[in-house]
Amino acid sequence: MRATVGDQLVQHGRIVGQHDKVAEITEVMGAEGTPPYRVRFQDGHEAVMSPGPDSEIRHRENLG
Repeated sequence: MRATVGDQLVQHGRIVGQHDKVAEITEVMGAEGTPPYRVRFQDGHEAVMSPGPDSEIRHRENLG
């Protein structure tokens, strides 16, 4: 998994009825775009995350 600042980290819901969580990547802390990432969620909450298999990166050039 590789990302750059401005990409979105999407953590998919793991159970029926649980919504996806979308965050903007504000800092890449790993080498060459690898985790961990500092992210800001839509409600303003910030966290440092190392995404698991239930997550994906949406690159900013594809967000349109």
